[in-house]
Amino acid sequence: MKNSVRLPAFAKVNLCLHVLGRRPDGYHELRTIFQAIGLSDTLELSVLREPGIHLAVSDRALSAGPDNLVYRAIQAIRSEIGFRGGIRAKLTKRIPVARGLGGGSSDAAAALIGMLRLTGQERDFSLPRLIEIASGLGADVPFFLFGGRALAVNRGDEIYPLNDGSKRTIVVVSPSGIAVSTKEAYEWLSAELTNRAKAPNIWKFCALCWSRQGAVSNDFEVPVFSRHPRLGEIRDALLQAGAAEAALAGSGSAVFGIFRNPAQARRAARKFPEDSVFVVETLSRERYGRAMGWRAAV
Repeated sequence: MKNSVRLPAFAKVNLCLHVLGRRPDGYHELRTIFQAIGLSDTLELSVLREPGIHLAVSDRALSAGPDNLVYRAIQAIRSEIGFRGGIRAKLTKRIPVARGLGGGSSDAAAALIGMLRLTGQERDFSLPRLIEIASGLGADVPFFLFGGRALAVNRGDEIYPLNDGSKRTIVVVSPSGIAVSTKEAYEWLSAELTNRAKAPNIWKFCALCWSRQGAVSNDFEVPVFSRHPRLGEIRDALLQAGAAEAALAGSGSAVFGIFRNPAQARRAARKFPEDSVFVVETLSRERYGRAMGWRAAV
């Protein structure tokens, strides 16, 4: 068993996101393609002699108690691996909150992986059981056990890894003063779902997402952009600056553009001086796994 581990918790964007409707269990049925990107938080875990979970978070606006997904992830897996000691967790946030980039879910997955690495059980623990634990924490959490590019169905927790595309440079614009919670976004979208045509099957969905007619799409754009027009302006500005594609990230409010030329991406980033802007790369599954020190993603 190690005394401490330190690992990244990477963000994601949704290259395609289609919401089919509300399920009987209250969640929404999704078809989406996740893509891991190089923007990340950092999580450090260390063993303590005193019992309990002691979490410190760099963003004081976030809970450091049982409401935090890192705390819940550590709590959820402790009994599974038979760990009875104390844990100190230090979470350094860089992924903006309530921007649709999956920061909280990624932090939770990093905590699960970190606990297995800390206790030396990363090769022996049942992967199906780990996915089950991750799914219980949040719909996006299972994806962050693997990274790369993946199709997600059901409520977003059933993951099918896809071939990694060519590495691309991503410009993520986190708009100043605009935050959209997942709950808000789904409430805004709900009225439109009743009038939506039947969704394509899973593999036709993948084909549509990667057809020449449009490599990225997001059902949340219409309701979110109607309430926050500046987000649509940011998307259009990224396209005008040379992005091959641009879209809302998840349920928002971050907007991302995909660039083939890193220099062009850096020039585009300078067009948003009042916002938080990140120029990062897409991450393959292999690169993701190496960064996490984790065999399941490789």
